[in-house]
Amino acid sequence: MKRIVFIILVIGTNIANDANAQTLRLISRKSVTLNRKINLDSNSLVKDSTGRVIPYQEWSPIVASHEYSMKYRMLGDSNHVEYTLYPFTEKQKELRYSQMPKPAESTFFKNGEDISSFSADDINGNGFKLKKLHGKIVVLNFWFIGCPPCRLEIPELNKLALSYADDPDVVFIAFGLDDSYDIKKFIRYSPFNYHIVDNSKPYVDLYRIDLFPTNVVLDKNGKVRFHSTGYADNLAYWIKKTINESK
Repeated sequence: MKRIVFIILVIGTNIANDANAQTLRLISRKSVTLNRKINLDSNSLVKDSTGRVIPYQEWSPIVASHEYSMKYRMLGDSNHVEYTLYPFTEKQKELRYSQMPKPAESTFFKNGEDISSFSADDINGNGFKLKKLHGKIVVLNFWFIGCPPCRLEIPELNKLALSYADDPDVVFIAFGLDDSYDIKKFIRYSPFNYHIVDNSKPYVDLYRIDLFPTNVVLDKNGKVRFHSTGYADNLAYWIKKTINESK
């Protein structure tokens, strides 16, 4: 029987098994150490850049989003600290992601090689044949609903796909193991802005994939230019970088 496993690659901040659980674990722990002397916990005084005090229920998911930097200052003595959140600029995000290790490569593909062709219809009836996609950059994702790191990466993949929404030469296809009914129910509350192919076990078997999520970028000649398995904070950065280098 084929082994199906999902993994999380941890880079930078600890990533929990689920987006919501990740936030709760990050914040509900005794504390998150920022340095040897200062701890951030649910009782900490946190403000935004305007000086407004942010309640715990609001700042906890902000901290977990990795979209903000945090500065602190001492209030009188070392037992009282005030924290201020500042959103990263796009340049700061890009610099941060570029300095992280590159996401771990998968064992199912090799850079510079062609992959076996496929013919598939997405859940909206759109047909795709890999041979007919030559001349376009093709971004592939292999996932399933019960895979926490798969769900965790979707928001960033959505932003990525939307950034190329007006570019007909970049195609995003997600092969989901679940059936159409379950996928449509899932994306009703958690949109996924790829073309989603349901019941994708035949395609998973075609490429002998048994670790999820797995992501692949094919250049205009159909050759693999990037591939990875597992979750990484900077996955979308590397996919975008590969797309732009393949144009």
